[in-house]
Amino acid sequence: MFCSSCGAQIEDHVRFCPECGTLTAKAAGSTAAQPKIQGQKVTENIYLCPDGIYRWIYEFAMLKNPTVLFTIWKIFGGIIGGVWLFLQLIALFEGGLNADSFIGSTGLFAVIAAGMLVLSFLAYLIVAALYGWKYIVLFEMNESGITHTQMQQQFKKAQALGWLTAMAGSLTGNPAMAGAGISSAVHDSIHSDFDKVKSIKVRRSRHTIYVNEMLFKNQVYAAADDFDFVLNYINERISKDAARK
Repeated sequence: MFCSSCGAQIEDHVRFCPECGTLTAKAAGSTAAQPKIQGQKVTENIYLCPDGIYRWIYEFAMLKNPTVLFTIWKIFGGIIGGVWLFLQLIALFEGGLNADSFIGSTGLFAVIAAGMLVLSFLAYLIVAALYGWKYIVLFEMNESGITHTQMQQQFKKAQALGWLTAMAGSLTGNPAMAGAGISSAVHDSIHSDFDKVKSIKVRRSRHTIYVNEMLFKNQVYAAADDFDFVLNYINERISKDAARK
């Protein structure tokens, strides 16, 4: 077969092009085994490939790393909070807002929120089981930006979650959440241009760097041995005005 990126002829069993390091279509469609990247090893898991792109594959057990679960909780929390606020504003404008109604409605929404947390946790377990309890993603990083690509088998199962995120963003008036949901539902990858990054948020304990543009959010995962390299690389290339948390 031939590499879809550089056109080099490669053997069928090869998972990455030995000329440019690009993941082959066959490897992208399989999560049975973690492919090996060809290139110069710069950290424990990151390789500088012949085409000048840093590549690494990150895999985490979904039951041990709660990053995806927290994202789901934020979605449902945003929906419930948005509806609660909307109803309180209606009551205020109609003159029906008082201490008793406020406490009663708040208590009701608190119960609903607790129920949604439980239901979303159960949904997360179902999704994790469909994924084989692992989340596997390929990262590609160069001077211009960083790309997060989900393995194809998992991407097909994740499309429904992407549309859920988009719907939640629309209901709560959050264009960033809606844009991220639509992007994840229609694309198997998310690319962040460093010159468009507005902020980054670091969660070292979760091995996650949130790279945020105006309408898109990219979650970059890196193992402990690779984390500082990735974080420093991003910090050195984004705008000095970008917020860092």
